[in-house]
Amino acid sequence: MAHFAKLDENNVVIFVTVGRDEDNGKEAELSARTSDVYKQTSYNTHGGVHALGGTPFRKNYAGLGYTYDAGRDAFIPPKPYASWLLNETTCLWDAPVPYPTDVGTEENPKRYSWDEATTSWVEVTA
Repeated sequence: MAHFAKLDENNVVIFVTVGRDEDNGKEAELSARTSDVYKQTSYNTHGGVHALGGTPFRKNYAGLGYTYDAGRDAFIPPKPYASWLLNETTCLWDAPVPYPTDVGTEENPKRYSWDEATTSWVEVTA
């Protein structure tokens, strides 16, 4: 099945729909038929990797609020924090500090959340 993202005038995704199989690869025809702008997206692509080993398509599956970047031919999610940087390979946002590798134990796992004020990961305690 083909999936298509409907874009607004700023190339922001406002709707994602499942198209007909015969529309696969025909986003220009779909856009002309509806007078809206549609870009095809792959349900199995995330971070520039195809989950089933196929060819990745447009870096990420489009979601509401994602932006289609024509220069990169990629869907980019909304930026979660001002300090985060766009990873050009994945077209996902990376924190300026890597996520902590200390995950604790199975009985006492550690979880972290991003603190934009300190630009650091802070352990979440119960």
